[in-house]
Amino acid sequence: MRPLTGGAEGGVEAGCTGTDDDQLPLGRGHGPVRYRAMRSEPVFLSHPSSLDHDTGDHPERIRRIEAINAALEARDWLGYERISSPAVERAVLERVHSPAHIERVTAAAHAGGAQLDPDTYVSAGSYTAALHAAGGAVELVQRLLAGGAGQVGFSAHRPPGHHAVTERAMGFCLFNNIAVAAQHAVTALGVDRVLIVDWDVHHGNGTNDIFWESDQVLFVSIHQLPLYPGSGHASELGRERGYGYTVNLPVPPRSGDETFVSLTRDVVLPLARSYSPQLVLISAGYDAHERDPLADCRVSDAGYVAMTALLRDLGAELGVPVGCVLEGGYDVDALARCVVLTMETLGSGLAGPDPDMDAIPVHPLATEALARLAPLWPDVSSQR
Repeated sequence: MRPLTGGAEGGVEAGCTGTDDDQLPLGRGHGPVRYRAMRSEPVFLSHPSSLDHDTGDHPERIRRIEAINAALEARDWLGYERISSPAVERAVLERVHSPAHIERVTAAAHAGGAQLDPDTYVSAGSYTAALHAAGGAVELVQRLLAGGAGQVGFSAHRPPGHHAVTERAMGFCLFNNIAVAAQHAVTALGVDRVLIVDWDVHHGNGTNDIFWESDQVLFVSIHQLPLYPGSGHASELGRERGYGYTVNLPVPPRSGDETFVSLTRDVVLPLARSYSPQLVLISAGYDAHERDPLADCRVSDAGYVAMTALLRDLGAELGVPVGCVLEGGYDVDALARCVVLTMETLGSGLAGPDPDMDAIPVHPLATEALARLAPLWPDVSSQR
């Protein structure tokens, strides 16, 4: 695992290039580590239908899930309870997606396949796979909330979801799995406040738009800009009751651990403490990785461990469960390795500074974001 970056990444604006030269090691000299009691085993949701979403040589391909499964099997699934994901119920899906959109996906699959947009494909097995991908995220949320404080889990399916909007598929995504799950938590499970942290390198425009007018979901996205889909500017903050509950943290190309970890620690965590969510969900894309072919960021394996540790410990601090829903990641070796590291970190039981976050300086983009958000979240600076 490569060490966390440090030094010369700062001082750039989103959309410009920065450098990522110096390095500093993870985990130096942290203090005594506390352990938290796990209410039950960590859970891993999956379904074989993910292998039936046949996209050929497309970057979002079957090999992604095969690589993840092989890596987890080699580690005996890290002690996670393995659960076969149910198909999402139609009524649950329709809380987020229109009947017309669902029927378009159904018809395309029944016809043997179709290209829904320049990037998004449907095969004969895609509709069933998408139902189980959304159903897995919903089942994850149900298990997390049943387990309570300390419960963690991971939902790993294809197709991913965070680009899908209410009326259409886009960006490799058919249904917005994490949005369906979050809305189910709010509508059916008595949750008033859900935090969604999206660290996929592409802006989660679908999740952004679905909860644009809601204060029951705080959506925070760290993503490269400029990059597909072109949304996610810092000025996009939501509307009406949702104003201020959409927080976009765009980063420039070549951003690495120093940027992503600082934004998580110095912006996401203070916002979360102020918001006090009852559930923390992560749109876990791994395409900000330094080896990913579809973007230009430089997050290392260690960077994903650090972000996971921060959000795991946030859940422990607030006494709420934490779960991941798989999004992107197109270098299959890096993807599989980082999913294993994420799950290992989530389920480790550590609740202390692991690794030592003092090694990462506050990034200028974090300072700018806190100043920008201060009028909307007056106590956010005191929550650091």
